[in-house]
Amino acid sequence: MNKVNDEIKFLLSPSAIRERTQKIYQLAQDGKTHFKINHDKLAEVTPFVVSVIKENYPDLQIPFHSRWGHFKPGGIDRAAILKNEMNTDKLETARTMLDLVITSVLLDAGAGAQWKYDEDGKTYNRSEGLGVASFHMFTSGAFTKNAGLRADADALKEITDKDIEKHFQVSETNPLVGVSGRANLLKALGECVASKPSVFKDARPGNIIDHMLDNYGTSFKASDLLFEVLLQFGDIWPARIKRDGISLGDVWSHSLLGEKESFDSLVPIHKLSQWLTYSLIEPIMAADIEVKAVHELTGLAEYRNGGLFVDMGVLELRDQSLYSKAHKPSGELILEWRSLTIQLLDQVAKEVQRELGFSEEDFPLAKVLEGGTWWAGRKIAAQKRSDSSPPIKIESDGTVF
Repeated sequence: MNKVNDEIKFLLSPSAIRERTQKIYQLAQDGKTHFKINHDKLAEVTPFVVSVIKENYPDLQIPFHSRWGHFKPGGIDRAAILKNEMNTDKLETARTMLDLVITSVLLDAGAGAQWKYDEDGKTYNRSEGLGVASFHMFTSGAFTKNAGLRADADALKEITDKDIEKHFQVSETNPLVGVSGRANLLKALGECVASKPSVFKDARPGNIIDHMLDNYGTSFKASDLLFEVLLQFGDIWPARIKRDGISLGDVWSHSLLGEKESFDSLVPIHKLSQWLTYSLIEPIMAADIEVKAVHELTGLAEYRNGGLFVDMGVLELRDQSLYSKAHKPSGELILEWRSLTIQLLDQVAKEVQRELGFSEEDFPLAKVLEGGTWWAGRKIAAQKRSDSSPPIKIESDGTVF
């Protein structure tokens, strides 16, 4: 592993996400981006989010925003049932649950409006459908060539489009967006895990817990976990921007911040890696390991949180014709949308915390996301569009959103 220089370390941190997206926010305030910010509309967002939080969690006992909630549709906590059936020690149980959630997160990009998954006569779509489908793919043994509940490099490296189509019930009448992108991510996960035996000692994604224990002990910050997720799993993502042989992942260049791909022009978002990090915390803590300062991680710049601000009029495209066009995730318009979403989520979180009487440590952004903003974004999308699609069209390849 090449030594990580200070510039790369910075770009793999939550502080970099906030600093660089703040620059985009300032550009928007100066009228230099595709979006204008209607600050007067922001006052309407907090009460809406609070109402959704109280509807979803009347007792305000909210878990962190993570993949685990998507294993629970239909009132069935599939992961808890699986965990209760396991007869393993805490560390091995954590490895298994990490194997499950890591593979599931990589299968979690937008499914499209038509796809659905049937489980015993009940159908689920979007994130919940993807969660249930990936859960059953994992428990069927599709990710291992060994006995037991696990994912390992040998099996992951051989995942094909047909495997995804089979386990996700894809057909001409039940199309799933980004099948190849999902298969390629799992294959890349297998290659990545196999290439780092000092990190993944059993060639399992879940060995990240062993790596954290070896390097940080039984107590570390969420930002430490994010750094290792970005560093150790970075090779999974399609080749974008690299520095010193290290893939920077969900990092993009904006022309108004500097020359193309210069350090100053780079804006890190790290949506899926933060989503993954949030999702790793629960099984790691269940193994009696302390994960501190979760509030330092940022909001997730995806189309539910971002859609909330567009649908409520806080963000508005200056050129109205751009609403009808599909945009690539690599484009500056999408980078601006995601950057502004991160900044606005911080603002809303502070207001929600104040409204509910909590500190950011007691009610971190991860709870604001899970209790309110993500669900609020979905709720208003359903009110505005019959297919609940995002207000801005995205050409998704299954590797960003």
